[in-house]
Amino acid sequence: MRVSVIGAGAWGTALAHVLSSGGNDVKLWAYEKEVAAAINERHENAIYLPDINIHSGIRASNSLGETLEGAEVVLSVSPSQVVRRVMSEAAPYVPDDALIVSASKGVENNTLILMNEVLEEVLSEAHKGRVAALSGPSFAKETALEMPTAVSLAASVPEVANALQEVFNTRFFRVDTLDDVVGVEVGGALKNVIALAAGVTDGLGFGSNSRAALITRGIAEISRLGVTLGANPLTFMGLSGIGDLVLTCTGDLSRNRSVGIRLGKGEKLKDILSSMVAVAEGVKTCDSTVALAKKVGVEMPIASKMWEVLHDEKNTQEGVEELMGRPLRREFWHLER
Repeated sequence: MRVSVIGAGAWGTALAHVLSSGGNDVKLWAYEKEVAAAINERHENAIYLPDINIHSGIRASNSLGETLEGAEVVLSVSPSQVVRRVMSEAAPYVPDDALIVSASKGVENNTLILMNEVLEEVLSEAHKGRVAALSGPSFAKETALEMPTAVSLAASVPEVANALQEVFNTRFFRVDTLDDVVGVEVGGALKNVIALAAGVTDGLGFGSNSRAALITRGIAEISRLGVTLGANPLTFMGLSGIGDLVLTCTGDLSRNRSVGIRLGKGEKLKDILSSMVAVAEGVKTCDSTVALAKKVGVEMPIASKMWEVLHDEKNTQEGVEELMGRPLRREFWHLER
């Protein structure tokens, strides 16, 4: 199929490689002219995905109109807080019959809505019901190196999910489908917030006990908010839930975990972010997560403490002590009525 990928960061480039390797006709939009030139001339993205040869069939461009011409599938893979701006500019060029895939992970700061909802707002009425969400345990580097990877793809219309499943599947990239778009979006966005906290525990020198407890309580927080927003609780036991959370909280390639480690070691957030090329989505998503949880009345103690750490209202050691010192209760208190 003719596929247009909007966003040539690490994940967008890796997905373009997957899709081109699967025999699709892939065009990739890059914001930076030098990124597009390097992809076309040397089949590499030295800024966001260095030292990896990407599929030679990918054609990159700085023009949204050129990238989207004739597209049958459109992937939105920009950083979450610029998805609205980028896809609003792209909207006039998106064919009405195109299938749309949300592959960015986050909650929009101002509106507190998920990425699929942003896309439904900025695209045409013709795309209602044609927006899917893709997420799961998938570092961009390992995906582009063609290491076996499995992710979730959710769409409210089964025919959309089935069609996209065929488009993405390759010998090294497997896609399982479900109909819970909200659950896949929530899992993908909020795992970055918990990964920041997991990094903090590592940076403080804590061990496996601490990390395991944080991951377990983290998925409980994610599922509480997700179910309140209408998600299926089983989704959080799958690839886009616990699968992605474990990866991001433990893997050395996790940008969010790396930020947390440096915070735990005493570095200031502004210094950490100024030294990074790629975006650590969890930093801004933490703001919107805490605001959204408050809006819908869901308790998220890990995310809330992480927000205090990010905003210099709490040092990391103090935040951990306050989490451990919360009132004792039954483990599944929120399910008991």
